[in-house]
Amino acid sequence: MTTKGFANYSASMNADLKSLEEKLSQLISLCHSLRSENSALRQELAQAQSDGKKLRDNMVLVSNRLEAVIDRLPEEPV
Repeated sequence: MTTKGFANYSASMNADLKSLEEKLSQLISLCHSLRSENSALRQELAQAQSDGKKLRDNMVLVSNRLEAVIDRLPEEPV
């Protein structure tokens, strides 16, 4: 390989390495962004699950109260 050929190879290699470095930088940035989004979604999911449990608990409570009220109603002859 001649010195001129080596210089071209080196320039091409440097360009490839620079391109790879830019792509890796973009990938790392995307990874950080996705981790942040994932964390936020996990928090939203936990809150939604907590809200759902509270609603189910309230429904059971209301259902029990309604049954108690119905049980106290006088029965009418049919």
